[in-house]
Amino acid sequence: MKIGILECGHTMPEVETRHGTFPDMFAQLLDGNGFSFVNYDVEFMQFPGSVTECDGWLLTGSKHGAYEDHPFIAPLTEFIRDSYAAGVPMVGICFGHQIIAQALGGHVEKFGGGWALGLNDYAFDGLGTVRLNAWHQDQVTRLPEDAQVVASSDFCANAALVYDDRAFTVQPHPEFKAPVIADYVALRRGTADYADTVMDQAQSRLSEPDHNAALAGQIATFFKQKRGALHG
Repeated sequence: MKIGILECGHTMPEVETRHGTFPDMFAQLLDGNGFSFVNYDVEFMQFPGSVTECDGWLLTGSKHGAYEDHPFIAPLTEFIRDSYAAGVPMVGICFGHQIIAQALGGHVEKFGGGWALGLNDYAFDGLGTVRLNAWHQDQVTRLPEDAQVVASSDFCANAALVYDDRAFTVQPHPEFKAPVIADYVALRRGTADYADTVMDQAQSRLSEPDHNAALAGQIATFFKQKRGALHG
């Protein structure tokens, strides 16, 4: 199965040098499931020729807000809607989770409660309590009509959404391991956006095990489930 990774943003150069690009992280996360990957740098306007060019699409995180005015937002929104209409499955992570919701009629905004950084606990349907790394302030605050909540936390009510067999999206980052979070904390500590208390909390949980593999299994199962003919 060929998965197109829509690279909606890029990590910091220091993080990329040590841990790879976002597509590298997802290829590692989903290794062993029989997928092949093709990368499209949509942030820099490199889009697929059609929504059927791959068997499924994975939308990455980004430093940008889904509601911001960047050149790639409008064509990506159109691509999401076309893919959804055609029934080509999509997985969205963090920004990908948000922009899919926004494109399909939901609402995304900066959350008044601040940032979620590092390991967080989520109540996940079918999995129980799941620990995943997060790095976000924006949240989906109004659901699209077709969306069903399948995970939540005290901080993020709409932490994972399913849209029948067409889209599966999650707010946290199953592709982020503890060393990635450690580097983000070290590089961004002391900047205006992040309170020391939130950074300290993220750092304090670096030694705890995550459930990235469980989410990788959920993503793989979603992509590989049997579907009928593409929608018209």
